[in-house]
Amino acid sequence: MAFAGHQMDYAPGVGETGYDGLEKGTIEYADGMELSTTQTSTRRKREAPPLIKNLSRDERHRLERALVRKIDLRLLPWIILMYILNYLDRNNIASARLAGLETSLNLSSTEYQTSVSILFVGYLLMQVPSNLFLNKIGKPALYLPTVMIVWGTISAATAAAKSFGGLIAIRFMLGFVEAAYFPGCLFFLSSWYTRKELGLRTAMLYSGSLISGAFSGLIAAGVVSGLAGVRGLAAWQWLFIIEGVITIGVAILAFFILPNFPRTTTWLSEQERELAIWRLDEDIGEDDWVDSKAQTFGHGFNLAVKDAKMWVLMVMLFCIVASGGVTNFFPTVVATLGYGNIDSLLLTAPPYVLAVMTSLANAWHADRTGERFYHVVIPEMVAVVAFIIGAATTSTGPRYLSMMLMVPGVYTGYVVVLAWISNTLPRPPAKRAAALAAINAVSNTSSIYVSYMYPESAGPRYIVAFAVNCVTAFIAILAATILRFMLVRLNKKLDNGEYVEGAVNGDHTAEHDGVPTGAAQKGFRFLY
Repeated sequence: MAFAGHQMDYAPGVGETGYDGLEKGTIEYADGMELSTTQTSTRRKREAPPLIKNLSRDERHRLERALVRKIDLRLLPWIILMYILNYLDRNNIASARLAGLETSLNLSSTEYQTSVSILFVGYLLMQVPSNLFLNKIGKPALYLPTVMIVWGTISAATAAAKSFGGLIAIRFMLGFVEAAYFPGCLFFLSSWYTRKELGLRTAMLYSGSLISGAFSGLIAAGVVSGLAGVRGLAAWQWLFIIEGVITIGVAILAFFILPNFPRTTTWLSEQERELAIWRLDEDIGEDDWVDSKAQTFGHGFNLAVKDAKMWVLMVMLFCIVASGGVTNFFPTVVATLGYGNIDSLLLTAPPYVLAVMTSLANAWHADRTGERFYHVVIPEMVAVVAFIIGAATTSTGPRYLSMMLMVPGVYTGYVVVLAWISNTLPRPPAKRAAALAAINAVSNTSSIYVSYMYPESAGPRYIVAFAVNCVTAFIAILAATILRFMLVRLNKKLDNGEYVEGAVNGDHTAEHDGVPTGAAQKGFRFLY
């Protein structure tokens, strides 16, 4: 919001009321009063919906807090549970390796690594088309559970693999179908929450993958010790069957629980629905998802690829995911400590538990302060130290310390970057959907080559892999620094009333950078 003589940065959070569409010299209040100073506004303020504009500040505050709590309870538990299973079904091959997969299928080390990496080829191909399709139909409550049933079926079918060829075919299809879920959920969350609410919710979503990393080892240990040979099936076969069947069951329940977008959700009252839509409008200065007719595949993708900020974010996330490739082989890395298979599987859990705690705390603080850069860079510095320790020593204590720091170091900052994408490329929704999917897809291409950096012969120090991880973590830090300078420069232009494409000039609304004129007028600033 701009006043004559000075400016304020403003991005409304929970319970706050934003006043947008104001020129310098005009202050317009929710009750319709207008105070004019030295200038007269030439633009009219966008009107709040009838059920919202007559609320007092306290009434609005109470209603919005109740709404966010209602959304949290309806949405977050289920998408987190679904993501736990998404990650379990994707990465249980690492636990299956210790449960006898390689021996049963007579796989060489290279064939096993190919079985891991081929999933990410399918994962790469499907993400952008899937997110654009989800944005087009506007029915995540139907789309996400449907793809979950399909990937659960494919995951369970892995138990029927008899050869290397069969295994890689199944893994490719699994990646192709699973690709729809995570970028779809990121877009889903950004369609319900404001920028200052998004970081913590993104971290809560991604905590599902970290929780799955902790439970994967525990589940595998139980299966290996209790089901090996039962009904003529090996332990690794039971692992795929059990986790696949659970996935299908949860997906069926999700059909009846997940919401759609605010405009297409039926379990909100009319007032709650209007507030859910209006508060996103206030946050950015432009309405979000309206209807399927307004969402075009090509337009959103073209806007995304023309934005330099997307490419910087893509490099950043690519390098962070490349550093985190160690998690695809974490049970194998932990096994180099010299303990038995069951003990090694159990020892994989604590690093993930620590990562859940640090990720949620870091994201909560990033949302509370509105700061992004240091919340990304500092954890990546910890990751660099962890990889150096892991490559430098063979002593059990320091090596397990490095393993305890690797997972939190990589993923504590990663969850903040995921929210930073939506913060930096907020509108239009088709552009945001394309950017989220493209960035996430390209970032996962690193998993294709990373799979060949952890042969058992490279243990216990994995010098090449850990050295590459250090380099990619450092490049991620550089990319975060570049993005920060870009956003600082854009914010200074907004502060000075200078031209910022898509943010200030009336004829350039959201067409290029996805930051609408109304947002700039009310005090929109990029978060960094």
